[in-house]
Formats: sequence, C-alpha cells, structure tokens
Amino acid sequence: MPLADLPLAECRTYRPDLPSPDGFDAFWSGTLSEAPHDGVPDKPRYKQVDCGLAQVRTYDVSVPGYGGRPVRGWLHMPAGATEPLGCIVEFLGYGRGRGLPHEQLMWACAGYAHLIMDTRGQGWSAAGGVTPDTDAGAAGAVPGFVTRGIESPETYYYRRVFTDAVRCVEAMREHPEVDPARIVVTGFSQGGGIALAVAGLVPGLAGVMPDVPFLCNIPRAARIAGVPPYTEIAAHLQLYRDRTGPAFRTLSYFDAAQHATRATAPALFSIAMMDEICPPSTCFTAYNRYAGPKDVRVYEFNGHEGGAEHHRAEQLAWVRSLFAGLPTGQADRS
Repeated sequence: MPLADLPLAECRTYRPDLPSPDGFDAFWSGTLSEAPHDGVPDKPRYKQVDCGLAQVRTYDVSVPGYGGRPVRGWLHMPAGATEPLGCIVEFLGYGRGRGLPHEQLMWACAGYAHLIMDTRGQGWSAAGGVTPDTDAGAAGAVPGFVTRGIESPETYYYRRVFTDAVRCVEAMREHPEVDPARIVVTGFSQGGGIALAVAGLVPGLAGVMPDVPFLCNIPRAARIAGVPPYTEIAAHLQLYRDRTGPAFRTLSYFDAAQHATRATAPALFSIAMMDEICPPSTCFTAYNRYAGPKDVRVYEFNGHEGGAEHHRAEQLAWVRSLFAGLPTGQADRS
C-alpha cells in the first residue's frame, strides 16, 4: 500500500492556514445552552440488562441529547466496584451503532466505567444502532451523513451529534459511581473527530484519545481523499457547483482541527501514514493545532485500521498513567 499523503517529516510540521469562522464560539455556546423541546425526558435513564457476564454490569442508557431527544448507549461497569470509577466515554466510527451489549468490554475489564454512545441515524455498517435522527435537514444530501443539512451550521447533522456527545459526558459527570475528575473521551475515525470536538467544548476532561480522526481539515480532505466518506462532499459539490463557499463555511464550525485549538486536556493521538480514508496530513492538522499536552503514535505502514490491538495496549497504559497522576477519590462537583 503506498503512502496516501505527505511524508511523515512534512506532516509533523504541517500547519495550514485554517481560519476560525466568525462567531464560532458564540455558535457553540448558544447551541449547548438551548433548552430541550417540551415533553422530552430531562434526565439520563439507566436500565440494567442481563448479558450473562459475571464480572461486568451493563446498562441500557438513554441520555437527553440535542433538543432533549434520547440518545442511546451502553454503560459497562466492573462488578463489585466500591469507589467512584474513572470513566471512558467512547464515540463510534462512521456507520457504526452501539452494537450488542457484550461486544466491547475492554475498558470495564480494566476497571473503568465505559459509556458507548450510539450515533444518531447510524448503525448500518459493522454494528447496529437504535437512535434515530429526527432532524434530517433539507433534501439534496449525498447518501451518508457528511452533507446532511450542510446548508447552514444550524441545520448540519454534526451539530446534533456533537451536542449528543457533550450531553453524554455531562451524564457521566453526574453518575453516582463515576469520578467526574477522571473522564476520558475517545473514538476511532468519526469517533475521534467527535472526541476532539468534545475536548474543545467541555472543559475539565482528564484526557482525550482520538484515533485516526475524521472531520479534520475538511477542506483538504474533501479535495484529496479518494474514498468515502469525504468523497460525499465532493459528490455534493460536483452537482451543486454554486454552493462551495457556503458548504465549507458550514463545515468550518464542525472541523475538529478548529475544536483542537480550544482543547486543553492531555491527548494521545494515533495516525496512520497509509490511511486513504482520513489522510494523515488532515489528522496531523488537528494534532499540530492541539492546544493541550499531547503525544502521538504513528503507524507508518498501516491504513485506516491504524494501530488496532497494538494501539489498544498503548491506550491502556496511557490511561493508567494518566489516572495515577490525579488525586484519588471523587472530585468536588460544585
């Protein structure tokens, strides 16, 4: 497999001009302060399910997301825990849903609470989902999600998804078995882009782990990626030739490389140099602009699979070290 993009030495110093759109911070503070719609639940709900697992407790979760509409997920907790737990909040790759409750157990087995957020409207590729997207936006979107509601930031699909993700972190901060000072967000591909956005929108996270993140330096990705999902943008603009400027203006509010400049929690990135789906220069754009302490694992001969099980081992060690350096016990929530 050939290199998909710039060589590693150039990627490490790659800092393209990526101006922040006017009103970026006001747009997001306004979005996150919006009241939920009338008649929707205002509290997270947890229903324990029997998965046949003796060492892990699993809960079917419903969190009020964008507009207060429920976003589903799985919460795994190590059985027998007696002290507030560190928590991993995970966002999923493009097309994935939360899947079956017994599928992702690594973090609970390591002794942490683990919330897996279902991505609204998705769940059609490797794992099923149960959260609908009831605000689908205007017609004319290319099949997929990257152009859904692209007419304006207010209608864009990822406005709802990023808000859902923030609400899931807030739910974990209020959970009685979770230490709110020990919450790490993570995700692969689309999930990595969501994690970076949350890192820029939510202060006080313990850490961030974006793997081969999607939604970074979107203008470049839309022009050089030869395979989906970024090709959905090119296909949209191939037909709507007069919408290039407005489309990229909308996308700029959701570019994880913009959110990275506002993130301060320690971060562990992974980037793959032969990645044709999320070109490495776009991932390095976010890494090089990331405002907080950061480290990166580069997988020089891998594509979009990145470090896979090797990187899971890196993450386990990184989280253990990160939490060991934090005060023990539950933090003050006031």
